[in-house]
Amino acid sequence: MSIAMDEKLTLAIDIGGTGLKASVIDEASKMRTDRVRIETPVGAPPERIVDMLAGMVAPLGTFHRVSVGFPGVVRQGRVLTAPNLGNDSWKGFDIATALSAALGKPVRVANDADMQGFGVIAGEGVEMVVTLGTGFGTALYVDGRIGPHLELSHHLFRHGETYDEQLGNAARKAIGGSRWNRRVKKAIASLRNLTRFDHLYIGGGNAKKIAFPLEPDVTIVSNEAGMKGGIALWRD
Repeated sequence: MSIAMDEKLTLAIDIGGTGLKASVIDEASKMRTDRVRIETPVGAPPERIVDMLAGMVAPLGTFHRVSVGFPGVVRQGRVLTAPNLGNDSWKGFDIATALSAALGKPVRVANDADMQGFGVIAGEGVEMVVTLGTGFGTALYVDGRIGPHLELSHHLFRHGETYDEQLGNAARKAIGGSRWNRRVKKAIASLRNLTRFDHLYIGGGNAKKIAFPLEPDVTIVSNEAGMKGGIALWRD
């Protein structure tokens, strides 16, 4: 991989409930390496995850900074919630400092849906991102600017259960694709009423399992957006 003298390369890491993924991207959000992936050891302590990430990205070569998408609420590099990682020791863990020490580079961390959105939004009007994976993630933008992260996944959706409980991967496996799709359709209608979005982007590993026609203002996006959005964490 040839690098211009003044080019800044970003290591983009996506920490998911089922997989840990990473790639090196350039300043145009182009992936400069193949994406690497290993299974997430759900329930493992944060320190082990950090060690695994350091080992996983070692073959990727040169990078100058690191962007991390994390499945929970993160503020100033410190984890507030990590509902799909199965270990309470994540609460309060300074993942930015720990990864910076392990990788020897500066690190910035954002919610994974927030970071994915930066890779797909047009920057006009009210845009929303939903991720359908182990859990249910959301992000909201106005004219390209990210809003405060709201854990909508843990708000009640239907029948006394949250979006996460009704639409996460465990629910999809339990009820089957047809019923899960009906729930997704209802969720889109609910979020449309709540946010009046101009455009909705749906990503995550289960987005490809949507089996009903979508309105013109709803788009399914590639999982690679979770990598490509990493450059936005370093823009002023």
